[in-house]
Parts: sequence; structure tokens; C-alpha cells
Amino acid sequence: MAGITVHEFSILVAASKEADPIQATNDLRAVPPAVFAWLEAQALRAAEAGESAWLRLTQRRGRRAVQVTSFVGVIRAPDGYQIEVLPKLGKVVEGGEVGARQRLIEMLRCLGSFRHIQTDSAQLLARQMPLLELFIGEFLRSVADIVKRGLRGDYSLRHDNLFALRGKLQMATHFRQNLSRRDRFFAAFDEFSTNRSENRLLHAALRRILAWTASQAHEQLGRELCFVFADVPASDQPAMDFQKVRLDRGMGHYADALAWARLILQDESPLTGTGGHHAPSLLFPMEAVFEAFVAKHLARQLAQPFALKTQARSLSLVMHRGQDWFRLKPDLLVHASGANRLVLDTKWKLLDGGKASGADKYGLDQGDFYQLHAYGQSYLDGRGDVVLVYPRTDAFGEALPAFVFPKSAGLRLWVLPFCLKNKRLRLPPCGSLDEPFAKLGYSSDGVFLRAVGRT
Repeated sequence: MAGITVHEFSILVAASKEADPIQATNDLRAVPPAVFAWLEAQALRAAEAGESAWLRLTQRRGRRAVQVTSFVGVIRAPDGYQIEVLPKLGKVVEGGEVGARQRLIEMLRCLGSFRHIQTDSAQLLARQMPLLELFIGEFLRSVADIVKRGLRGDYSLRHDNLFALRGKLQMATHFRQNLSRRDRFFAAFDEFSTNRSENRLLHAALRRILAWTASQAHEQLGRELCFVFADVPASDQPAMDFQKVRLDRGMGHYADALAWARLILQDESPLTGTGGHHAPSLLFPMEAVFEAFVAKHLARQLAQPFALKTQARSLSLVMHRGQDWFRLKPDLLVHASGANRLVLDTKWKLLDGGKASGADKYGLDQGDFYQLHAYGQSYLDGRGDVVLVYPRTDAFGEALPAFVFPKSAGLRLWVLPFCLKNKRLRLPPCGSLDEPFAKLGYSSDGVFLRAVGRT
């Protein structure tokens, strides 16, 4: 199936049969005119609806263009053309597209609804499969596991006109329908059947991915699994069937497959771009993915009694007429013994530690400093440390020197890199942030030490 792979913030233009003055680069790619027209329509629809800007209109050398933003995943046009969007980190770290794809899969597992992704098998497939096929493969794997254990059935109440009495005779209806037919009994009875909401949803999801996949192996497995569900009608009202799902005793092994089915049938990734078409555009905001990844692994670095809280929202910026206005919601909050000790905010942006002068300022955003200053004043009473966490790259491999707020002498701001490969936050060499981490034996560069304490 036709398609391309790009990175965040790449620009897409319509391909031209004539001599094209625009040369394709890593940040500029051409797509078929019909696909470009669909992308333009999606960008306009999202702008009019006020939705998250996963795609925006722009220009390049006088030509209309669209630009993908900080959302990664798969965009699939109605004609099947696929655009795989990988993290921008893939352009600057070892491994290129393969490394970026594998890192994204690992990071997606930290999102609550994607914990069922099997990292080991996914990493093996990621070298040769686009993301959409990888997701399809994971769904098929989870359904195959259910089939091996046997489809679960349930008793449901049925009403029918039978030749032999079964269950409870419904007298009023029986006399009304069978007054002249003594060989019939209108009865209400319980019938055991695999026709339950969970199986209907899986059957519907299987049928949908058969229309998406370009993998012969996935198509074959999908058809084999559909044959197992032949006696179960595919759900024609997924929203209602999802409300009826019951993962009670004996149904736990359905959880992973139903999580995928929800994604496939209801497009419940953090954002979709399907519009009115049945075209899956499974996109994930990298800010949220990075935040979840840092939160999961940073919690493992903390020593007792320190604990990590995500999305704290107990304080507000101002009070107005007895009401809290403008909630302050730092991404991460480290606390111990009932007191807040450290405030952290994650930012999915590539910094350059060598560009401190002039307007560059490492690539930092002044608005983020205002935000962290407000967090420090509210959550730490103006004394302590606040931290901005960015992904580690070759250009930003070490902690920047501390930033001090002149009017808040007791408050410092740190800009620290988080290593996606080692899954650790790199600490400043001065030891100022050692306390929450020192008991676990982490050196200043975030490397684990067997001996407790710093060396």
C-alpha cells in the first residue's frame, strides 16, 4: 500500500507531474493530489470546529501546503494512502526511523490505554512494519489469545413461539398467538450463546481491520479469526455495546483485545482525524506521550519517602469573589511527609545546549519560565526547586546551569535532559537535586551506581 514516513512538523505539498521546483527533503514531502486535497479539507474542518491542531494550513514558495504538528502516529486517507508520522527525535538520534519507531512504541505503553502493547514483540516487528500494521498485529494477537481460551458465552432472555415448552409460558401472548395452534407454546427462556456484546465488538473490529491492512499475513489471520466469530453478528452499534461490556470473573483476558477494539471502532486515540470518512488517523500528542513516559520512569528513581504525583491541581493562580480561578496544574509533583518538595514540567522540544547567546537562549520559551515561577510560588511557597524536563539529545546532554529568579532568591529553576534510552533524568553535577534520588544511588549524569550515595 502506498504511503510515506515523515517526522513531526514536516510539510506536505501536492505532487505535480510537471517539473517541480520544490525538492523533497526530510521536512518537505509530496503526496498525491487527491490525498493533499483530503488533508486540506481535514485541516479546514479541524480549524472550524476548534479542535486540536494536528494539521495546519501553510504555504511553501507560493504553493498551498499543510504541516503536521506535534502529533505522531498514522494518518490514513480514504483511498488507503498512509502517512506515518514519527517523533522529530528520530532525525537527531541514533537509529533514524527505526529507532524513532521503536522509541515511540515504548513510550506509548506508558499511556494508560496502551499498556497492553507488548514491547518485545513490537520491537521485533517495528523494523519492517509501519505503525498501523503494528497496531493491527497487536490486536490480532490479543484476539487470537481469546480464541485459544475459547469464546465466552452468556445466558440471555429470549421470547419465542416453540414447538415444545421451554422455560416459562407467557400466558397472555400464548393465548393471543396460539388460540388455534395447539402445537405451539409462546415462552420466555434463558439461552446460552456467544452472542454477547464483547464478542460482537471483536467481530466488528476484525472486519474493519481487514479493510485497513496491507499485510498478507495479517489479512490471513484476520479472516481465520472472523471464521471463529461466524455465529456472532458483528456489532452495528459499537457505542451501545461498549456500555454493556462486563469484564467480570472469567473475562479478564478480553481486556486487551477490547481496548484495541475501542480504538479501532470508536477512534479513541487521544486524537483522530477521520472526519466523515472511515479512515483511521491514529494520532497521539507527543507532549502527553512524553509526560506519561517521564512520569512512569521518574517514579522509579525516587527514594523513600518521596512520591510522585501527576497532574496536581489543588492550587489556583488567583481568588476572585471567593472562587479559585486559573488552576495551576504542573505535570509532576514530588512530595514527602505531606510537603511538596519538587515541581516538574515536561516539554517535548529539542534544545541546543550550545546556543546560549543572543535570541536563541538554548531554544527555551519565556512563557514556560513564567509558568514554572507561578508553580514555585504556589506549590513551594517561593522556596525550592522547579524543573523543566526536555528529551536528551546530542545537542542537549547535560543539565543547564541553574536559573535564579531575582525577586525570588529562594527559588531556582533547572532545565534537565531526560534520556529516553536509559529512561532516567540526568541531574545537575552540583548535587543540588540529589536528595530525592541519592538513596537509589544515581550519579550526577543519571547513571545508576551500586553503592549508595554519590561518587
